[in-house]
Amino acid sequence: MTKAIQDLYPDDVAHCYGCGKNNPLGLHLKTYLEGEETIAHFTPDSQYTAIPGAVYGGLIASLLDCHGTGSAAAFICMEENIPLEAPLQVRCMTASLKIDYRQMTPLGVELEIKGKLKSISGRKVIVEMTLSANGKVCVTGEILAIRMKK
Repeated sequence: MTKAIQDLYPDDVAHCYGCGKNNPLGLHLKTYLEGEETIAHFTPDSQYTAIPGAVYGGLIASLLDCHGTGSAAAFICMEENIPLEAPLQVRCMTASLKIDYRQMTPLGVELEIKGKLKSISGRKVIVEMTLSANGKVCVTGEILAIRMKK
């Protein structure tokens, strides 16, 4: 996939602090569909410090939140044969987010976030996620995303 899921969102729903293309002060996380999973990358700098050398957990939660909802939208599109092109009419919101911080996440290195579809049931989508640094899983998570009504 050459365009990020978030870049396909219509302008009226693209203001999210974590991933919105229309938020000039946001993080601009980009989620891509690769085969049966999704992937995103982000390199946190020192402004996201929790303790020296470690990423603030709130940033990690934001990254998983945005990656999870973007992943959910992509998985719905796959399930329903909806083309992944702009303007994408599928948008999801977070209903719940579970995060397990397994080890310190280091600052200043590229983080890789991956998502896998666990289930789709009606408007509910569950996505399992990992956040890795230097090839080691630092965080695991699961999001329950709800497809927004049109």
